[in-house]
Amino acid sequence: MTGKVYKAAEGSIKGKGLSVIDTMVPGRDLNAYITAVNRIPILTAEEELDLANKYYYHEDIDAARKLVLAHMRFVVYMAKSYSGYGLSEADLIQEGNVGLMKAVKRFNPEKGVRLVSFAVHWIKAEMHEFILRNWRIVKVATTKAQRKLFFNLRGSKKRLGWFSQAEADKVAADLGVDPKVVMQMEGRLGAYDASFDGAPDADDDDVVVAPSQYLEDTRYDPARNVEDEDYAQSSTDNLYMALEGLDDRSKDILAQRWLSDKKATLHELADKYHISAERIRQLEKNAMNKVKARLEA
Repeated sequence: MTGKVYKAAEGSIKGKGLSVIDTMVPGRDLNAYITAVNRIPILTAEEELDLANKYYYHEDIDAARKLVLAHMRFVVYMAKSYSGYGLSEADLIQEGNVGLMKAVKRFNPEKGVRLVSFAVHWIKAEMHEFILRNWRIVKVATTKAQRKLFFNLRGSKKRLGWFSQAEADKVAADLGVDPKVVMQMEGRLGAYDASFDGAPDADDDDVVVAPSQYLEDTRYDPARNVEDEDYAQSSTDNLYMALEGLDDRSKDILAQRWLSDKKATLHELADKYHISAERIRQLEKNAMNKVKARLEA
């Protein structure tokens, strides 16, 4: 339905002396788009209810088109409230229009509310999703609590400045989230995207601070690989040498409890040696202490 309404809305512009591209694609000429949608008359409650009934009961696409067009000025108004995120207002308007069309599709005139009250949720949802996808290269909000914070924390920061623990606790209580999430999101909001290789037009002095200049990848360094292999082999040899100093029962207990793929339980070893599980635990602890002492020697 959304595609049909969009095409129908495009067609309705032709009779108003406006180009379809300029009106339905705000990115081409945002001022022309805003002027165009502000010319579209606002519907009375009776007109809106009549159009909503026609679409809800008879799937009248022309009625849905008129509902969408009459509320596009509200999408423009909402887009302006998100101007502080540094994103294109035209893009926000287009995303909001998609939300408006989804709202028209789901609007039930029998609920007794105006379409604008119902549509605000869908318009905001599309704008919020667009902002979260495009505000930073790395997505800053993934969980429900983080998304809630992202769009509320700015207002709190203007009021409180950088948060102390008490202030973070207050904001967390107001928004119904964990204080740790508040502090984490504040850090994300204060961070910025950095190019790994540096800006292409940066001079030599700027390039040296790019992460590619100081983040070293040692995974394929032959010297480091040999060193790691030697350390692992040395640690293994020292462990088995320490185990050799134990009696056979203690050695078997440690092997069964820590070195076997299928680790034995205390009760299984207790049945094997005909002693209590507590005694197995004591033997294990004593053996571990002896091995630790030999490894530290």
